Amino acid sequence: MKELIGTGVALITPFKSDFSVDVERLKKVVDFNIENGIDYLVVLGTTAESATLSKEEKDIVINAIVSANKGRLPLVLGIGGNNTQEVISEMKTRDLSAFTAILSVSPYYNKPTQEGIYQHFAAIARVAPLPIILYNVPGRTASNVLPETVIRLAKDFEKIVAIKEAAGDIVQAMRLISGCPKDFLVISGDDMITLPMVLAGGAGVISVIGEGFPKEFSKMVKLGLDRKADEAYKIHYKIAPAIDYIFAEGNPAGIKTVFKTLGICGDTVRLPLVGVSDGLRAKIDSFTKNF
Repeated sequence: MKELIGTGVALITPFKSDFSVDVERLKKVVDFNIENGIDYLVVLGTTAESATLSKEEKDIVINAIVSANKGRLPLVLGIGGNNTQEVISEMKTRDLSAFTAILSVSPYYNKPTQEGIYQHFAAIARVAPLPIILYNVPGRTASNVLPETVIRLAKDFEKIVAIKEAAGDIVQAMRLISGCPKDFLVISGDDMITLPMVLAGGAGVISVIGEGFPKEFSKMVKLGLDRKADEAYKIHYKIAPAIDYIFAEGNPAGIKTVFKTLGICGDTVRLPLVGVSDGLRAKIDSFTKNF
């Protein structure tokens, strides 16, 4: 899966002031990222506020991104949840012809055991029409997919080709990199430790900050993959304050504020999310304008 090596970004869903999907601004976000060096696009991930989108709106988002992309970059589609049969049903019924892989989050709220997590992904892998990227994000799911579970899945199912690892734990990431099959991709899901993970043998990142600063962040990842650590860390430390800012009051409120400052789209989010505070907005505006 060489298409998934480098910098992917988890695209936002721009909304108009009436909270409807802003298709034209979404296309601008896509163009902005493609024109500035991003390697692939992730559609309907957490950052897209997919939990608050109806089925019809998800179709609108998918169609808008596919149309704007025009086949220029590989696309990854988020299909996951805590109802295994529902995830399987969506994979079987949705048109996936435009996509390279599926990003599937570990079940949330149910808090399954490691065996439950294994069986969930095993059931999906047996019927998945595309390669699967596991998504481990304990801060949202309330359960950590342990390295031994990931390694077991990677060895047992050819369809499971990668993991987006967002536990924020570099030791856990290194255990994945060292223990998984050689061709299995360990992708950072944590912007702040992306470079250390890449230098440790990771395949890149699915990023949030990267879609706001695509040229710089994708260059950092490329330098890391080329083992040019000193040059890469210069970019890392330059952009690191913005990583703290965009997550300080929740995602995607922070990164949408970056896009508003850039003039690409508005910063409207849907409840239960709210926009960032005035103090944080001032910090994000200042950083973005002076970057």
